Amino acid sequence: MSSAPLVDRIRQRLAEEAHEPTAHSVAAALRAENQLCGNGTVLALVDQLRRDTTGAGPLEPLLATPGVTDVLVNGPDEVYLDCGHGLERSPLTFPDDESVRRLAQRLAAQGGRRLDDASPFVDVRLAGGTRFHAILAPIAWPGTLLSLRVPARQTFSLDELAASGTLTALGADCLVRIVASRAAFLISGGTGSGKTTLLAALLSIVDASERLVIVEDATELRPHHPHAIGLESRPPNIEGAGAIGLRDLVRQALRMRPDRLIVGEVRGPEVVDLLAALNTGHEGGCGTLHANSAADVPARLEALGVAAGLARDAVHSQLASALDVVIHLGRDASGRRMLRQLAVLERDDGGLVEAVPALTFRADGVEAGSGLARLQTMIGPFEVRR
Repeated sequence: MSSAPLVDRIRQRLAEEAHEPTAHSVAAALRAENQLCGNGTVLALVDQLRRDTTGAGPLEPLLATPGVTDVLVNGPDEVYLDCGHGLERSPLTFPDDESVRRLAQRLAAQGGRRLDDASPFVDVRLAGGTRFHAILAPIAWPGTLLSLRVPARQTFSLDELAASGTLTALGADCLVRIVASRAAFLISGGTGSGKTTLLAALLSIVDASERLVIVEDATELRPHHPHAIGLESRPPNIEGAGAIGLRDLVRQALRMRPDRLIVGEVRGPEVVDLLAALNTGHEGGCGTLHANSAADVPARLEALGVAAGLARDAVHSQLASALDVVIHLGRDASGRRMLRQLAVLERDDGGLVEAVPALTFRADGVEAGSGLARLQTMIGPFEVRR
């Protein structure tokens, strides 16, 4: 294949002459550069130039890989993808960091945002739902960094998650009971632990007579449910105006007669409105939250609530009556996603809410915790076989 400098010169010639990359235009540009190439080289160059100007360029095949959830670019020489088993390095590389930067700027422009030295990072939603984040070198190293989160192409059922090893039979049974009992819950876990996948599966088993109103930063939840509607936040435009945040959307959702209010990811001041909603008759609400463990969830919600203007005591008072269960996900040593723990929320002697383990799932079995009796009171009795 032609060298990177030659490809850049061909690209520049076509841009100056306002020509699309076709076999004829590329061959003419090569002749102008005193390059004699066979038909195979010309056609390969046409394909390369077209990839550079459409979709995600050279990353497009990776985004189309079955099961892929994330594609990460760490400068020109390191490209990774995650297909559900942890990060795997791809053989794909870029000619140089300028190529990565050029792709990042084009994808940002597709989302209506600018990306340059004055605005060196961007977070947008692309056509098709892919979430795109980029930060330019030299702020980033070892080069320009790209992160693309691919929305799920299908909604998995609980049976499929159980077959994949994410859920045990007992775990799946408890989750079905939690949904049926209309308990309010949060699914916690780290990035890529499968929170959205599990939430979509649980929403799919909600009674068909119930109306689901889903609020998200970027639309990812696609439950198989006959009455699910969604609201999506909007970032500011290139002039910095027109932003619509999750908190605004949660307030709008409450006016839309939801049987269940779902916040795709609780990450900011919208926690105030969500807790208020769950305390005013909206049972069965749910969402996801980044947390290292179920035990960390109350502290995470406290931090978000205090940052939004609530007093610490007020956060815990609302939390105690708003949420019932924490469903925590993680990855095992092989990178496989799995249900780690079910915990119930209870007040301690000081009035603060804590997550008390009810069931902890390990590779060698399940461990019952002090919160088991409360969980069974909520969702009904069941047998725990250790």
